[in-house]
Amino acid sequence: MRRDSIFYKIFQQSPSLLFQLLTNPPENADKYKFDSVAVKEPKFEIDGVFLPPENETPGTVYFCEVQFQKDEKLYERVFAESSLYFYRNRDRFSDWQAVIIYPSRSIEQSDTRPHRTLLNGDQVHRIYLDELGDIRSLPLWVAVMVLTTVEEEQAPSQARYLLTRSRQETAAPVSNAIIEIITTIIAYRFEQLSRREVESMLDITLKETRVYREIKEEGREEGREAMANMISRQLTKRLGEIPQDVLSVVGSLQLPMLEELGEALLDFSSVADLQAWLQARIS
Repeated sequence: MRRDSIFYKIFQQSPSLLFQLLTNPPENADKYKFDSVAVKEPKFEIDGVFLPPENETPGTVYFCEVQFQKDEKLYERVFAESSLYFYRNRDRFSDWQAVIIYPSRSIEQSDTRPHRTLLNGDQVHRIYLDELGDIRSLPLWVAVMVLTTVEEEQAPSQARYLLTRSRQETAAPVSNAIIEIITTIIAYRFEQLSRREVESMLDITLKETRVYREIKEEGREEGREAMANMISRQLTKRLGEIPQDVLSVVGSLQLPMLEELGEALLDFSSVADLQAWLQARIS
C-alpha cells in the first residue's frame, strides 16, 4: 500500500492537520503551507516540510516523516536531513521541529539510545496512529489517517462511516477530496477487487474517478514493464548480445505489440531479424 502518497495528498488538502496531532501547535498553524523538498550533497528526500508564512518573522519549520516499515536507521536519516535543510535555510527559520508518524510502536527503530536527547525533549514528536483512539471519536481528517492502519476486515465499514461523515460535516470541495483519499486507501488495500466491487464495498459510484484511473494505470504499466523485461531476456537468450538501443526500443513497446513480439521472436535467427521486425512496425 502506497501510504506516502496518501499522506502527501492528505497534507496537501489540510496542512494544519499535522498540528492537530501535537500538544503544543504554533499559534499560526492555519497559515502553514506544505511542501516536499530535496536536500542535495548528499541528496535527501524529506517526506514533508511545513513552512511558516513568508510574510512573518522567521518562524519554526516542521519536518514530517510517515514511516510504515521498520527502518533501523530512520532517526539517523531524519535528523541528518532536518539538520542539513535547517543549516542551508538558517536565515529563513528560527527553529525546527520533527514529527514522525508510525502505524504503531512496533515499527519504530529499535535502538533509540543515540538519539535520546532529541527523542526525550520537546523538539521531536512521535505519533502512533493506533493509539489516537477510535475513528468515530476523532476529528475527521485525523480519522482518515487512522483508516490506513485498521484491520482489513474492519476497513470497509470504517470507510463507509467516514464517507457518510464527510458529506455531513464538510462542504462539497472538501468532501470530494476526502472521498478521493478514502477511495485511494481502500483501492490500495484491496487491489484485487474490480471497480464495481470497490463501489459495492463502499456503497458509492466511483465513475472512474481520477484516483481510480491512476491506480489501474499503475498496475497496467507495471504489467507492461514486466512483459518487456521478460521478452528482452528471451531475445537475448535466443539471439545473443543485443545492442542497447534495440533493447530500449523493445522496452518502450506497448502491451499489444509486446504480445505480438513474444510470438514473432520464435522465428528470429539473428538480431537483424529483430531490427527488421521493429522497423516494419514502428516506422
